[in-house]
Amino acid sequence: MEGGGRPSAAQAVLLATSTAITALLYSIYRQKARVARGLEGARKVRLDGDLRAVLLEAPGRCVPYAVIEGVVQSVKDTLSSQFVENCKGVVQRLTLQEHKMVWNRTTHLWNDYEKIIHQRTNTTPFDLVPAEDGAGVTVRVMKPLEAAELSLETVYEKFHPSVQSFTDVIGHYISGERPKGIQETEQMLKVGTALTGVGELVLDSATIKLQPPKQGMPYYLSSLDFESLLQKQESSVRFWKILTVVFGFATCAVLFFLLRKQYRHHRERQHLRQMQEEFRQAQERRMNTEGGEVLKNACVVCLSSTKSCVFLECGHVCSCHECYQALPQPKKCPICRQGITRVVPLYNS
Repeated sequence: MEGGGRPSAAQAVLLATSTAITALLYSIYRQKARVARGLEGARKVRLDGDLRAVLLEAPGRCVPYAVIEGVVQSVKDTLSSQFVENCKGVVQRLTLQEHKMVWNRTTHLWNDYEKIIHQRTNTTPFDLVPAEDGAGVTVRVMKPLEAAELSLETVYEKFHPSVQSFTDVIGHYISGERPKGIQETEQMLKVGTALTGVGELVLDSATIKLQPPKQGMPYYLSSLDFESLLQKQESSVRFWKILTVVFGFATCAVLFFLLRKQYRHHRERQHLRQMQEEFRQAQERRMNTEGGEVLKNACVVCLSSTKSCVFLECGHVCSCHECYQALPQPKKCPICRQGITRVVPLYNS
């Protein structure tokens, strides 16, 4: 604590940082909890012959947040894998990722660094159809790339290591960057994949569409079943809740420490004022009883014994040895409140 009982700059920064982190974590926790509650309350509809009737009865022919499970089927053309034969899909993502080692001047270590240098995503219209053939009901999936969790399967992955000469190695050590190679990846949402869609279900003319919801809730296209997807979101909520509680306790501990320090400082100042007031009253009584003459060499604590101690490092001579022994720990000078490191006896000749 600084003078006057105010927190130091480091303590104030620690409290402000801890409070800000707690508030940020709580905000994330609230958002995750809202998403989990919305997902839990989503209406589960079956992909069968009654789906069109359900939408006709719904207000505006729309279910704002619905869960539907089906199998991926392309509408017209399918996308073929560039590396795997007879691999067909409706979403294809090609990625080139650079891997290298970067020298950290702070830790003096080589750290792995990854950077996407090129990525292309191709899509083609597709539907969700029932797993059992013959139902004759399809749901058109709109804007699949906007889904918060789009489950793509990695169908091809290959790492191309960098070929380096001795001169390149020397140059890399000087520059602080050491290339490792390029990783080539192809991911696809394959035809026939079982998919769980969570979003707005709407009947538009003769087409049933699944699209991103308008209430700000996340849009899901996941290969997990609905129960697994819900458990995943609830686990995320618990994780952020635990982080929020931990940092909340840390913030309360810092605040309690600062308040305790301030309270102790207030008690010390109150005790000092009380001692000064008692000293003033004792001086007035002595002046009245001894005709106005005060013992100049009297101890400032008991006002009866002779001063016999020199307090270091402040250098004040203000107390007898008995009153010095009675001072509370940690011992501080009654005059300036500076800590007493050692005491030198004073001998009057």
